[in-house]
Amino acid sequence: MRLYSLSVLYKGDPKVHLLKAAYDVSTFNFFQRSSVQEFMTFTSQLIAERSALGSRASVKEQGAFPKISRSPVLMSKPLPATVAPQLWLLGGNCCFLTWQVLDEFSRQVSKVDWPSGSPATIDYSALDGYLSKYQVQTPRA
Repeated sequence: MRLYSLSVLYKGDPKVHLLKAAYDVSTFNFFQRSSVQEFMTFTSQLIAERSALGSRASVKEQGAFPKISRSPVLMSKPLPATVAPQLWLLGGNCCFLTWQVLDEFSRQVSKVDWPSGSPATIDYSALDGYLSKYQVQTPRA
């Protein structure tokens, strides 16, 4: 199983926008990588937009389960996180990862920066580390 993306978004009025994300699209064809990354960003925003504050959701698309979660501590805050795994990722594992990310993100990034933030302006570099830490290589037969 691989994780393709890990995103932190801001659910504000009128729409959801990306604050920070990490992607691993190395298994895709070189010419498809930017399209795949763009699709994951779009899907993350769409799932976050359609999910209520404090809720968890998953969407199955051809065997993949993009997940969205919010930390119980942050449930009233408009700060969703999404995970896009290659295969089914246990709900508990997904929640633990997103809760850990959101807890750390909310401590390191000021709430003042959330409504106007973007990947270029938010200074939070831990997502790449989390993405690589939670990669599990599928054994070859």
